[in-house]
Amino acid sequence: VYLFFEDSIKFLYVLFSISKKNLYICSMKVQDVSRLKEFLNKKPIITIIPHTSPDGDAIGSSLGLFHFLKNQEHDVQVIVPTDFPEFLKWMPGTSQIIIYPNEEQKVKKRIEDSTLIFTLDFNNLSRAKPLTSFLENTKATFVMIDHHQQPDTYATIIYSDDKVSSTCELIYNTVVALSSEKEIDKNIATCLYTGIMTDTGGFRYSLTSPTTHRIAATLLEKGVNCAQVSSDVFDSYSIDRLQLLGNVLDNLTYLPKYKTAYMSVSSKTLKQFNFRKGDTEGFVNYGLRIKEVELAAIFIENEEENLVKISFRSKTNLDVNLLARTYFNGGGHINAAGGSTHISLQDTVTHFLRILPEFFALPTAYNLNVNI
Repeated sequence: VYLFFEDSIKFLYVLFSISKKNLYICSMKVQDVSRLKEFLNKKPIITIIPHTSPDGDAIGSSLGLFHFLKNQEHDVQVIVPTDFPEFLKWMPGTSQIIIYPNEEQKVKKRIEDSTLIFTLDFNNLSRAKPLTSFLENTKATFVMIDHHQQPDTYATIIYSDDKVSSTCELIYNTVVALSSEKEIDKNIATCLYTGIMTDTGGFRYSLTSPTTHRIAATLLEKGVNCAQVSSDVFDSYSIDRLQLLGNVLDNLTYLPKYKTAYMSVSSKTLKQFNFRKGDTEGFVNYGLRIKEVELAAIFIENEEENLVKISFRSKTNLDVNLLARTYFNGGGHINAAGGSTHISLQDTVTHFLRILPEFFALPTAYNLNVNI
């Protein structure tokens, strides 16, 4: 049953399952659902693109949407700007993903030929490097589906909600709005469940809502093997990756005055432990396992891209999105954000230590509008 109502700001799409007594409020505008259906009825050439260095939510949402559209007999292709972690390559459909550095001309032609492009799990085209220039010059219609703050306006249809756990949760809502829950098969469910599970840290983070759990339960009913998914994602370390983690933790620095823990990883260290894409995924979270710590950071030297990549995590309502946006050319969520610098690893850490007192002195460092 679909119910529509209008408040002073926008239409809300309400998805109500009487049999399961579930109420899903989907903040996708009714007119956008109608427009998206119109676009799809024209049988467009569809390309799905997640952000650079895609994580579980980016790959899960892309493949979940891919399987749904494929089942509807659409011409659809997933393209990733850069490679993604080995521990995600078991997911159904990963073998059909085109990785830009491996097939540059094929990717360029596909984007040129596309008439409808879905950008998932990011809200600014700069987050799709090195595909940004191709996307800026295409004549395709854009659909943005994302859960990060401050979305750009490049897309014709924007489904953005920074209060939900993951982009996979938004893709679930999108599929149900376009069709019905019955159209979610085991492949779709597995991809979406994986993305939700990874972006919530195993359903531990603050944006994990009752609705998140209801959606996850619905996906499990489609045949998802949650134990296997968890094992494939969290228990598939190589010996090199585990030893790299040990090295990183050995060099963790704790700053009790600021309830902060940080780690830094040089390109030399990455080479020493035969680094593969995704090997440092989740390392930043270990800093938060110290009881007193509210802010965790990791600085990773990327020699190939000539920059330092940074991840921030926080407890309570400490706003690391503000930290990343203000000082590190980045952004994200209140409790999870990232950024980068184009200075050396040591200079980046020095900069972090210099601005830390200034950041904690900001009246908005702790976001009082969030109840965590």
